[in-house]
Amino acid sequence: MIEHDIVVIGGGPAGMAAAVAAYDSGAHDVCILEREETLGGILKQCIHNGFGLHKLGRELTGPEYAAVYAEKVAERGIRVYTETMVTNLSPERVVTAQSTKGILKIKAKAVVLSMGCRERPRGALNTAGTRPAGVYSAGTAQKLMNCEGYLVGKRVVILGSGDIGLIMARRMSLEGAKVEAVCELMPYSGGLKRNIVQCLEDFNIPLYLSTTVAEIHGKDRVEGVTVAKVDENRNILESTKRYIPCDTLLLSVGLIPENELTKSAGITMDRVTGGALVDENRETETAGIFACGNVLQVHDLVDYVSDEAEIAGRGAANFVLRGKRCGQTIKTKAGSGVRYVLPQRVNADEEEEVALFLRVTQPFSKVKYTVSSGDRVLMTAMRLKAAPGEMEKLILKPEKFKSAASEITVSLEVMQ
Repeated sequence: MIEHDIVVIGGGPAGMAAAVAAYDSGAHDVCILEREETLGGILKQCIHNGFGLHKLGRELTGPEYAAVYAEKVAERGIRVYTETMVTNLSPERVVTAQSTKGILKIKAKAVVLSMGCRERPRGALNTAGTRPAGVYSAGTAQKLMNCEGYLVGKRVVILGSGDIGLIMARRMSLEGAKVEAVCELMPYSGGLKRNIVQCLEDFNIPLYLSTTVAEIHGKDRVEGVTVAKVDENRNILESTKRYIPCDTLLLSVGLIPENELTKSAGITMDRVTGGALVDENRETETAGIFACGNVLQVHDLVDYVSDEAEIAGRGAANFVLRGKRCGQTIKTKAGSGVRYVLPQRVNADEEEEVALFLRVTQPFSKVKYTVSSGDRVLMTAMRLKAAPGEMEKLILKPEKFKSAASEITVSLEVMQ
């Protein structure tokens, strides 16, 4: 049995930032377990720029952003176990992993979960048709193109307008492929506005909202797809069906937090975010186990992943050095127009400001957010717009917790 104070599971942007923050908070016996040969996670295949503007004050590609944090890890001498796949986590913080050297068992004083997320596959869509070559998830196509050097297709339809799908529309175009259409089931795009402009509008790629792929055609290779409009209940409108010839279909239909380990440890989950229930330090309801990054909630920007991971890393270090805080907690709740609020609980004796993260249920124009406890309004904030694809952050001052009851509600009101 190996022993470490803090074990970080996952060496992507969240894992590296959490480990660095834990070390800088005084817990120097930190290790990272990473299943691939090198640190970096998903960033290694994200060769486009736009990373680091908020966190580092400069614009980098994904590999460059990963290299910054890998260097921070190396500078601090943080132990990294690469080619090490974690297979089990117990509530007592015993980590079981398989590596090239055999099976490892590590007893930790604190664990940080940072396993990231995975793409929703075709099997979750129930799309009619055979199973020809040429159907890829957008992330798989991105890895094949950017890491392996394969052009996955020459005439492409993309289902889903999440950020990965939008970025791949641009990437395919830059490599000489023709992107025939991006189809989105919802009446609004799930991606950032800047990606809609830079990846679709700048390349004259059409975006069809309230539209889905109704059928995939082809035996050995995709030959085309039938697309159709959907009604407000997402049922296909038969009269709107039309055929688009193509040799490739990319699926960008959502991301799922990679939480099999979390569930196996008996940690309480949030059915909306797909991640664990956590407090403001990102500690789950199982003492000493923390979660951050896309395994907790799917983020828009890697900069925000790093911010959240630092919170978890500092929380894990404080747990190891000072022990668990035992006191009253205040639950957070999503009100009108809000899909979820994170963290799901806040310690009532918190002495620092707390950032509440949320996503809205649909696009809105000008809105007013209200954070309340019973009949008492704790704060309000105005925004000129709100969209499900863009995470919102509200800062709550510590003195507000003193006057709060057992529950805080975040809701929005549409303004004229």
